[in-house]
Amino acid sequence: MARPKEFDEHRAVDAAMRAFWSAGYEATSTQDLCAATGLGRSSIYNTFTSKRDLFDRALRHYMTTKNAALFDILDSDAPARQRIAAILHRTADAPETEPAGCLVVNSIVELAPHDAAARELLAADGDRRLDALTAAVESGQRAGEFAADRDARAIAQFLIATISGMRVAARGGADHATLTAIADTALACL
Repeated sequence: MARPKEFDEHRAVDAAMRAFWSAGYEATSTQDLCAATGLGRSSIYNTFTSKRDLFDRALRHYMTTKNAALFDILDSDAPARQRIAAILHRTADAPETEPAGCLVVNSIVELAPHDAAARELLAADGDRRLDALTAAVESGQRAGEFAADRDARAIAQFLIATISGMRVAARGGADHATLTAIADTALACL
């Protein structure tokens, strides 16, 4: 008879997500995952089968939670410029309770160049965000908030690159004032 789980799997994935977010996939050991989740090795491997399986679930969890907030902003009825400003400033105002940087950006740098499965997952996530930002820019162009003669998708790509750069800068120790200045400068370029 199988022994019942004595832990909250969602909480374990969330804790693992924070561990991977802080140190990266390669640098996060099984012992680090045990410490972060409070689980023993056998519980981790019986539930998640491998470090990679746990990482994939943690990355998907990160994408789901972070994208939900992004899409909530982008799907609002606010003017497009206001929605994009909110996204840029949300990046600058990342909670101090979260690890610095971005698990997606970190994973693109660490895994995508040599891991086809990770590259595919990260590309699909990037495409969803790019499509949503492009739609927001297009709505701003129709409303006269942004110049209509500029390529909306190129502007959305610029915004993604800016946000990613802000996450890297935060991980490198950039302070709130620096990140806010980057957000304001990007917004002024639109």
